[in-house]
Amino acid sequence: MRDCIAVELARARARTTLLTEVVDDADLTRQHSPLMSPLVWDLAHVGNQEELWLVRDVGGREPVRCDIDELYDAFKQPRRDRPALPLLPPAEARAYLATVRDKVHDLLDAVAFTERPLVADGFAFGMIVQHEQQHDETMLATHQLRSGPAVLHAPAPPEPSVRVGAEVLVPAGEFTMGTDTDPWALDNERPAHRVDLPAYVIDAAPVTNGQYAAFIADGGYTERRWWSPAGWEHRVREQLSAPMHWRSDGDDWSYRRFGQWARVRADEPVVHVCWYEAQAYAAWAGKRLPTEAEWEKAARWDPTTGRSRRYPWGDDDPTEAHANLGQRHLRPAPVGAYPAGVSPLGVHQLIGDVWEWTSTAFDGHPGFAAFPYREYSEVFFGDDYRVLRGGSFGTDRSACRGTFRNWDYPIRRQIFSGFRCARDVRPDESYR
Repeated sequence: MRDCIAVELARARARTTLLTEVVDDADLTRQHSPLMSPLVWDLAHVGNQEELWLVRDVGGREPVRCDIDELYDAFKQPRRDRPALPLLPPAEARAYLATVRDKVHDLLDAVAFTERPLVADGFAFGMIVQHEQQHDETMLATHQLRSGPAVLHAPAPPEPSVRVGAEVLVPAGEFTMGTDTDPWALDNERPAHRVDLPAYVIDAAPVTNGQYAAFIADGGYTERRWWSPAGWEHRVREQLSAPMHWRSDGDDWSYRRFGQWARVRADEPVVHVCWYEAQAYAAWAGKRLPTEAEWEKAARWDPTTGRSRRYPWGDDDPTEAHANLGQRHLRPAPVGAYPAGVSPLGVHQLIGDVWEWTSTAFDGHPGFAAFPYREYSEVFFGDDYRVLRGGSFGTDRSACRGTFRNWDYPIRRQIFSGFRCARDVRPDESYR
């Protein structure tokens, strides 16, 4: 376990280093959007969380920099205000992270993985790994919003190798949602519980750019009937007319991705759409967004055994053959690129590529208990947030499981968000 933790800590830090060393200090300290922190805030914040939980709590060591705790408290410092704070300059932030990590390596050699919940199965270390990887994805989203020439580069994702059908029918019945067994699962993924669903139909793949472009061409952004009242109000106020970062090139569309313009590829999952846009598309298509439970059953339920898998393909960790994760590629993969990741029911690309909006408001599972602090999940419960599932091309494998839950405001689209649709079963449909 110690070796595994050390590897995961190093992987997260290598990614943080890449994201913060490809730009100069001016870019690190600049706020590229009021929706996001300066990169240098995220940089020191991951170190501060590591110090708070591992050095001070797990290790019982003296603080490294207790004077900066308030500066890097995400609840006390709104993102829009962070550029005005007396933040650690880049060199000092990097030195702070190195000092904290040295102390963490020292305590990792000696820590006893007792039954204390915070350290059992290395949970606190896993929580910090996931926290840093989550902020790495946030920093990747900041890179997408920055102006200037491209500084991030990655190979293209694999090309499609199978044809993917349109829809999959999911039979009625119970399945196990959530988990009691995944050692690094976070509080909102727990506990495991049985959910009984009627039969439904879900898209076999995420909605693609080509499908979404057809919605636009058919007046999707000008026909009020497809939009909820709140969605239409938001569309009008923000003058939405296409996904974020798209521009019209005559009869075609282009998309600015990490500093480079390219033609929109029709078979890639659409990305950078908000929940209201996803909801409107689904209405136009004669469908709806899946509930969170419908998404998870399609992703995890094995009709042969009746059990819920950790991932669509089984219980093994993702490999490069299973899913587009971890910033290996800087865009979603075209539909049909990951046949090894298909679910037992035949649903593709549920993990990676794009976070998928669901219709469900964020709340705790039945029997939820906040751990190790209320601010990770519980303070966000309620109708203000909608759940996203599945991870994106920018999500690391350590922070992505079939039970992993993300959430955001329905207006947000700077995140790597897409969706797939679902619908009720028609009376004339049969199980095949």
